[in-house]
Amino acid sequence: MKASDFFALPPSLTRFAAHFPATAAPWDWLKQIAAALNAETFGPLELKIPAGVQIEGKVWLHPTVKLPAFAVIQGPAWIGAKTDIRPGAFIRGNVIAGEGCVLGNSSEFKNCLLMDGVQVPHFNYVGDSILGNGAHLGAGAICSNLRLDQGEVTVRLPSGVVGTGLRKFGAILGDKAEVGCNSVLNPGTLLGPRALVMPSMAFSGVLAPATIARVRQTVTTIPRRD
Repeated sequence: MKASDFFALPPSLTRFAAHFPATAAPWDWLKQIAAALNAETFGPLELKIPAGVQIEGKVWLHPTVKLPAFAVIQGPAWIGAKTDIRPGAFIRGNVIAGEGCVLGNSSEFKNCLLMDGVQVPHFNYVGDSILGNGAHLGAGAICSNLRLDQGEVTVRLPSGVVGTGLRKFGAILGDKAEVGCNSVLNPGTLLGPRALVMPSMAFSGVLAPATIARVRQTVTTIPRRD
């Protein structure tokens, strides 16, 4: 299994390409986010920063980034063109976002790579995760990144269980993968391109490209009381 099975680094992020080889396991890209950012020389910010936006450390924002009235951006972070950062967003270090993304209101981002057109608009947590081009999280969807026993996160492939060497690893979403509202992706989840997780699920493991994970619904008729 390799990163190119899930996504291709878009032209907007080619400056980081040396750190993200297409043939590497996708979870190995997580280990390179900090190195990719630390290798960059960030110039001065060229946009007006609202009084309520707190910026700390090494941060680069494209001049076309849309900033809210209040947010916290902790470096290192690199945010691409025409990305919309919404009120209450918390960018908590080691974050790379491509062009045209939405980093939503009251959402938290930490050690993650978001490719072009990623939509994370409302009340989400994206920790130690990679979201492919055009991927979308519904309101309240969570990328859980730590096992309850705090042990190594493994990936359950059809061929068997694979160790990742990571204690914190959320999810890998392929291009145009979608997660419904209030669903939780458990640590080490992999969604193929255009895979869909329906709302209000706790999903683990690997979901093949262009397939849908559904909650089995049971309807029971309540007896009438006369």
